[in-house]
Amino acid sequence: MIWALADGWTMTRRNLTHWTRRPGQVIVGLLFPVLLVLMFGFLLGGGMAVPGGGDYREYLLPGMFALTMVFGIETTFAAVAQDADRGVTDRFRSIPMARSAVVAGRNAADMLNATAGLLVMLLCGLAVGWRWHEGLASAALAVALLLWLRFAMLWVGIWLGLVSRNPELLTAVQILVWPVGFLSSAVTFPATMPAWLGAVAEWNPLSATANAARELFGNPAAGGDGWAAQHPVLLAVLWPAVLVAVFLPLAVARWQALDR
Repeated sequence: MIWALADGWTMTRRNLTHWTRRPGQVIVGLLFPVLLVLMFGFLLGGGMAVPGGGDYREYLLPGMFALTMVFGIETTFAAVAQDADRGVTDRFRSIPMARSAVVAGRNAADMLNATAGLLVMLLCGLAVGWRWHEGLASAALAVALLLWLRFAMLWVGIWLGLVSRNPELLTAVQILVWPVGFLSSAVTFPATMPAWLGAVAEWNPLSATANAARELFGNPAAGGDGWAAQHPVLLAVLWPAVLVAVFLPLAVARWQALDR
C-alpha cells in the first residue's frame, strides 16, 4: 500500500508539473466557464424568467458549476489518450511501479484541477451577484456533490481515453458531451421543453446535481412535478454512484488488457 501511494503521488506530481509548464492551457481551461457565465448571465439572461420567480443568475450559477464538472471529462480524455498514443502508458507499464499509480495519479491531479476550477467559478458567481442562502454546511454539501459528479465523469474520461488511445478523437467526445450537458436544467428549464424532452432533461445526471446544488444553496429551483425534480439530492448521490460502478470496472479492465 505504501508503495502504491508513493507511486501514485509521483504520477500526480508528474501531471501537475505538466500544467506548470503549460500555464496558458490551464488558464484558458479555468476561464472558459467564466466566459459561459458572462454570456448566459448577461447576454441571454435578460430574456429568461425563472418559474416561480427569482433571479436568473442565481438559478444559472449552480447549473454552470455542474456543467463545469461534466466538461472536465474532456481534460481527462485528452490526457489519457495522449499518453496512450505516445507510448507513455506502455512505458509506465514496463517499469517496476504500482500498476494502480498511473490511474491514481490521473485521478488525484484531475480532482485537484476540478477543485481549483470550482473555486474560480464560485468566486465568479460571487462577483456577478450570486449568493448561497442556506448556511455553510449546506453549501459545503453542495460543493461535495459537485465534486462527486466530477469524480464519476473522471472514470468515464479514463475509460474513453484508454479505449480510443487517440487524442484526435477529442472532438468526437465534445460532440457527445455538449448536447448531454445542455439537455439538462443547467441553463434553462425542462418545463419549457416538449414533454418527452423535458422528461429526459429532468433525469439527466447533470440536472440532478444542478438541482441539488440549487436546493442546498437556496437558489431558485428548476420547477417540475416529476419524481426526479422533487428528489434532486438523492439523485445527485445515486447517479454518480451508478456511473462509477459502471465505468470504474470498465476502466480497470481496459487498463489490465493493454498488455494483451
